[in-house]
Amino acid sequence: MVTETVRGSEAADVRARAAAATVTDPEMPMLTLDDLGVIRRMDVEGDAVTVTITPTYSGCPALEIMSDDLRTALAGAGFARVEVRTALAPPWSTDWISDEGRRKLAEHGIAPPGRVGPRRSGPVPLTLTAPAQSVRCPRCGASATEEISRFGPTACTSLRRCPACREPFEHMKEL
Repeated sequence: MVTETVRGSEAADVRARAAAATVTDPEMPMLTLDDLGVIRRMDVEGDAVTVTITPTYSGCPALEIMSDDLRTALAGAGFARVEVRTALAPPWSTDWISDEGRRKLAEHGIAPPGRVGPRRSGPVPLTLTAPAQSVRCPRCGASATEEISRFGPTACTSLRRCPACREPFEHMKEL
């Protein structure tokens, strides 16, 4: 879901968007960067394209790989000059994940995050305990699941278990 495209020729815009939409996330390859809402802007001018991405968090270890993969995909689509820029503001939110991305997460056994809504300005309240959550099991749909570990195989997931079907699963945390 590229949020903004600065107009070049219509054919070049379509070609650039289509190429960028094929790039998958290195940590969750069932999702494209487009599904995640990481691609924030594309400036297309002739055979040059500048893509602005917002990583899922500022220390994202996959940022370099995402940038390289975007350069490769866009060069393969005929763009001679490709620049990838990083924007950290506004910070990425799980609300930017497309409906298709949420469907793909659930299809792959990862409970998609709930909606966070608009961010408040000002100080962020500090809580010392994890918020209570109702997370549906992506396998059987049961709503009474339990957290096993606040931290999963990636920084953005937690581990949960479903007492109904007895299956463990990952949950993408809301950010």
